[in-house]
Amino acid sequence: MRALLAALDDSGFDAEIIVVDDGSIDGSSDVVRGSVDGRVKLRIVAQPNLGRFEARRAGLFQAHGDYVLFLDSRVQLAPGALRFVRGRLQHAQVWNGHVYVDADNLFGDFWRLLAELAWRAYFDNPRTTSFGLAEFDRFPKGTTCFLAPRPLLESAFAQFRSHYADSRLANDDTPILRAIAAEQPIHISPEFACVYAPRTSVRGFFSHAVHRGTVFLDGHGTPESRFFPAAVAFFPLSAALAFAALRRPTLVPAVVAGCGIAAAAYGALAGRSHREVAVLAGVTPVYALGHGIGMWRGAFELLR
Repeated sequence: MRALLAALDDSGFDAEIIVVDDGSIDGSSDVVRGSVDGRVKLRIVAQPNLGRFEARRAGLFQAHGDYVLFLDSRVQLAPGALRFVRGRLQHAQVWNGHVYVDADNLFGDFWRLLAELAWRAYFDNPRTTSFGLAEFDRFPKGTTCFLAPRPLLESAFAQFRSHYADSRLANDDTPILRAIAAEQPIHISPEFACVYAPRTSVRGFFSHAVHRGTVFLDGHGTPESRFFPAAVAFFPLSAALAFAALRRPTLVPAVVAGCGIAAAAYGALAGRSHREVAVLAGVTPVYALGHGIGMWRGAFELLR
């Protein structure tokens, strides 16, 4: 909250802060009230745990400003980020945050590498640029840190339909941003930046990987996504692999090693350091298992 207030102080925005308490039990609302201390208008919206999509929607439809900035609790906004976009809104109204991962641990390093390797079109040369539907899946994006006109966001949220009955499993960014990209270019810049604090425990990391697999299927299980062929191919291939492993359990170590070696080889070909290649080799099998479980969880959710 202190980082957000600091970014607002010199931004030129007349802002209000809306905090959605999505069923927390740790007293987060009280901490927020103490942090703001009357410096800016604050409203707290409390609801039972309905997931990030419903939390964002609740906050959006409580907002009154011309623009809305989504900001997750794990994210700290860079001090000059809002000042940077404030002077450009006349010509560029939609901004996706450039996310720096707080990579002071093994899992933080992995998340950083995963993003940088998945979206090399941007991260190989970070700059102020924009993308539309044609380049949508080649640039990093998410509602973790995202600023856009309120009517545009309201329209995108109104169009959204998850494939899942449980809204807590819904993909809360890709379909929304795809709808926005169909209307206006989405801009991104290292100057509009935030720092993401990843989970640092094995349990937290694995749980997050499972969740990402589930929401991945909800967001990319459509022919519009360039990841759609991979999502479709995953199920017969993973089923065949699981069946083979059950018949011959000695295959499991070879599969794990092969997954790590493939990730390490890709990192090496991309010019990554020896340490980064080692991180990819060691962590990718764990992430792949969690992500795969999440995708199967999503498939069973679809059947429901």
